[in-house]
Order: sequence, then C-alpha cells, then structure tokens
Amino acid sequence: MKAFQAIGFAAATAVALTVGAGAVAAQQPNKNIRIVLDAEPDTLDPCNTTRSTIGFVIRNNLVETGTKIDAATGQVQPGLVTEWTRTGDSQWRLKLRPGVSFQDGPAFNAETFVKSFQRVLNPKLNCATRSYHFEGMKFTFDVVDDLTVDLKTDHPAPLLPVMLATLPMVSPNTPFDDFTRAPVGTGPYSFASWKPGEGIELKRNDKYWGAKPEVEAVTYLFRKESLVRAAMVASGEADIAPEIAPQDADNPKTDFSYLNSETMRLRIDVDKPPMNDLRVREAMNLALDRQAMIGSIYSPRWVLAKNYVMPTINGYNDTIKPFPYDPDKAMKLIAEAKADGVPVDKEILVIARPNVPAGAEGMQAISEMLNAVGFNTKPQLLEANEYNGFYFKPFNDSTAPHLLMDIHDNNTGDAGITLLNKYHSTGGTSKTHDPELDKLIDQGSAADNPKRSELYQAAFARIHDQAYDIMLFHQVADARVSPRLNFKPTSRGRLDVATITFK
Repeated sequence: MKAFQAIGFAAATAVALTVGAGAVAAQQPNKNIRIVLDAEPDTLDPCNTTRSTIGFVIRNNLVETGTKIDAATGQVQPGLVTEWTRTGDSQWRLKLRPGVSFQDGPAFNAETFVKSFQRVLNPKLNCATRSYHFEGMKFTFDVVDDLTVDLKTDHPAPLLPVMLATLPMVSPNTPFDDFTRAPVGTGPYSFASWKPGEGIELKRNDKYWGAKPEVEAVTYLFRKESLVRAAMVASGEADIAPEIAPQDADNPKTDFSYLNSETMRLRIDVDKPPMNDLRVREAMNLALDRQAMIGSIYSPRWVLAKNYVMPTINGYNDTIKPFPYDPDKAMKLIAEAKADGVPVDKEILVIARPNVPAGAEGMQAISEMLNAVGFNTKPQLLEANEYNGFYFKPFNDSTAPHLLMDIHDNNTGDAGITLLNKYHSTGGTSKTHDPELDKLIDQGSAADNPKRSELYQAAFARIHDQAYDIMLFHQVADARVSPRLNFKPTSRGRLDVATITFK
C-alpha cells in the first residue's frame, strides 16, 4: 500500500502564502489567541456540541454543562449541577450552582435548567445531543425551589450524572424550536461574531461566575490542509493547531502527540442485503489489512481498536480478539453466501466526510481491499449535511446499502453512553436491532458496578461475535502549540480556552 501523500501543489502554494502573511500577523495582541481548525462548523447551536466541529468552539467555552468529566480520571465532577442524589430507581434530586447568570443577563436557576433540558429533547430540533445521549428516554421535571430540581425518568438511569456532562445550558432567550447561530450560555467566553469563511470570535465574559481566564479573546480560523495549519502556528499567524498530520509534526519544541479519545469504525448497514448475512459481515472484517494502514494512510501512533471505547472506559472488554487479515477466508465466506442466494454482488457505498483524518484516502483504500475479495463497493465523500442524513435517525435509507466511516469520542468514563447510542435498537445513530444485545445494554444501564461493567463487556463480545461493525483504530493526534502558551489538548471534541495561560 502506498503511503499517504499529504502535500500537493495547491497546499504547498497555500503554505508559501500563509508563511508570507505570517510576518505581518505574528504580532498579535498579547492576550488574544487564534486557533486554526480543519473544518468550519455548519451551526453553533449548543444542542449539537457533541459534534466535534461545534464542541471545539463553544463547549466549556461559551456554554457549560450540568456536570463535567475529569479528562484524566473519567470521574464525574460538579458543573452547573453541584449535587445529584438518586432518590429512587428512576428518580434524582439535582442541586444547582448559585450565583450564575447567562451572558445576556437572566439568572441560571431551576426554571432555566428545565427549559434548557426540554430544548435538547425537543424533536423539532433533532439535536445531536438528544440523538447521542437521550434518545428513547422520557423525563418529567419538578421545580422544588430556585436551585433544586427533581427529575424522573421512564426507566432506571444510573448514568444520569454522566449524561448531564453532555447537557448544555442555554439562555432562556434562545429560540426553542429553531437552531441559533449566536449562542448564549454561562461560560467564561461569550459570542462576538461569525463571518462564514473567515472566522468565529469569542470574547472573555468578565461577569463569569468562575475564575477569570487569562485569554481575553479567541478567534477560530479554518484551513483544510494540515501543512497550512502547522505553518500558521510556526509563523505566528495562529497559536494552536489541535490536529495536524504526523508528517507535519516535525518540531519537538512546539509539537506533541496526545491520545484524543477518538475511535474509528465502519458502521455496517446491517438491515440491508447482503450485509444482513453474518458471513458477509465477517468477510468484510477479514478483508481489511488494518495494520498496513497504520503508518501509511494513518498515523504510525494509531492503535488497533477492539471495542468502540478506549481501554480506560468502564465496560471495555480486553478479551476480544480483533479479526485478522485473512482475504482467503473472506473469499470463501462470500462464495458460501452467494451459493445460498445472498446478493453479494450488490453495490455497497463506503461513506466518509471530509474532516475525518485522511477520510478520502482511507475510504478509497478500504473500498479497494473489499473489492479485492469480491465485493462491489464504491467510495463516496459527503459534506456534513448529507453525511448526517445517513448518520442520524431518521436515516436516509433510499440509497444503496452502505458502510459509514464513524468516529466516536467517549471520554465520559462509562461505556453506557456508547452502547445506548451506537448499538441499542433505540439509539439515535444505531443500525442494530438485536433483542439479546438490547437486553444486555438495558441490564447494564440499570446496574451498578461491578455488574454493570460485566454486562457491558458481554455486550461488546456480542457486537464482535455478530460482526455488527468493522472496528478500526484508536486515534493519537498531533498538535502544534505556540511557544508563548501553556497548553496541551486532551480531546478532539473540546478545547477549553480558560485553561490556557501565557508564558
């Protein structure tokens, strides 16, 4: 397999222009920073912060969540919800942080908490946060006093404190039935401007309830080419490039690697022939030489994945053995299925989106390896809106069966978030309909550890045995940070500006 060539004439020309412009732009106001990302978000609505392009900009910066997850330990920490007490199998009492106001003036209290929660659940918005974390759940709320809410779910939800770490709190003036492009939250930064194609600017919220951050303003810029992003930081035109290609991370003084919580897989369209046949799904897994893709198409520091969560997450099953690369066995399974009338020659799309690392190259390589054993696949790179039609329910099922390149960031500390959303039949991005698997996930979600961990491990074992997806890699990202800053990214889905200090 040929190594991925990241730099073409256009990118090299862009670098030359960027470096030249950097001499002028390098002298920035001392307390302002610029962050350059690979893709511009299509919306800034807080209920979509689970999508990394949006989360990078506003999560924990402009909007804050009910609870927080410690990036190092995975433990739940107080956020705008300071205490949570389970008062019954399906009941919780939540205490809210006092003295907090939204950036446009209203106080954060029990009424605004409930309204924010109900907005996320609003089916008219089809929020990614609802689809990822709250799909299929029903909630009732009782405002006890100004800072106390009693919450009841329609079935036991022991993971509620974890789930609250995904729940954004927004101003009560936020449109309830429409997305917003100018979000208002309680965070240390407030929205200043968004000029599409140019950049997004946030300014420090000097009325913030917490510690005053050092950075006064942050501008987000967007450049597709990794080499350009790296050059912008080198020249002083930008201060942080959270993700650059490994071949561009060539300065040990400013560049470093970090395990970014992201795991990559191919979601299989298991309802449609020929992929509703287990032999076909196993053949797909056996057809891919994953190891050869590491160090050629993808970073040499990426590692093979066995579960759709990181090894540090509660419920991870380390006993699973990844499918080996065995094209001969794959061809035998395809022949067996074909002999039984399975339409193995049917066209299958391999779908990716542009801001997936090496998305086009990886998709092409996967398609070629599948075709080499007898499948009929066609790679297709989709823009965000079209991709989301395949990714979220209700699915765009009017096209050919497909494999969807999917990247997932679970840094909550518990596999339940992943299993419920990605594999349960009610999950907002799940293609799986397996009563036995649903039962394991439901029982695990209602149990406490260590039983919960055991049930989740059994769920991952069934996912593997039924070949419901094609597990690919745990990602290791490379970043470039200006020497004037103290900062190291820890997750692809967030970049907390308030933690950045100046040297």
